[in-house]
Amino acid sequence: MPYDLKEIAAISGMPGLYRLVKPTRAGVIIEALDEKGTRSVASARNKVSLLQEISIYTQDYDQTVPLSEVFDRIQQQHGSGLALTHKSDERELTALMEGIMPDYDRERVYLSDIKKLVQWYHVVSKALDYQAPAPDEADAPTDAAAAPKKAAPKKAVQADEPGADEAMSTAGIIPAAEETNAAGNPEAADAKPVKKTTKKKAE
Repeated sequence: MPYDLKEIAAISGMPGLYRLVKPTRAGVIIEALDEKGTRSVASARNKVSLLQEISIYTQDYDQTVPLSEVFDRIQQQHGSGLALTHKSDERELTALMEGIMPDYDRERVYLSDIKKLVQWYHVVSKALDYQAPAPDEADAPTDAAAAPKKAAPKKAVQADEPGADEAMSTAGIIPAAEETNAAGNPEAADAKPVKKTTKKKAE
């Protein structure tokens, strides 16, 4: 795994990404994944979404691509200094997604998901060391390149920039907080948790 996401999480109600340090009686001690590395406690009421357990839907409804693999693809193609940000032009963000996951489901992947993906990649690539895959792994054929892309809920509504404390609608333990319940809304993840690597399908 090029980027080790085992202890990295998004936490409801809190902007940014965090490293889980250790559990406490009140919740869990977390460390902000930024230059300050501020530590605080996330209470048991906060919903924690481990990035390692987040996957992206593909056009094959029963298949997903782990977020760690998506990050690896971005790193391989663009390096740590990805030029785009979540505020970049919609067409550029869509082109980025098509470049790293040509077969992503365009009806279920929303613009807000792509924005969040880019936001998270910038944080992760700055805070974590990238471990290039072993030569034999790099040469071995992988269906990752052919894997379909991220799937988002129903028809993509061109949502504006995602809230920093929301998990991607296509995957996540953290449901998006306080968003409209309108059908097809990618941010209404609390009612529709998305597919995770644990093979638990979205309802």
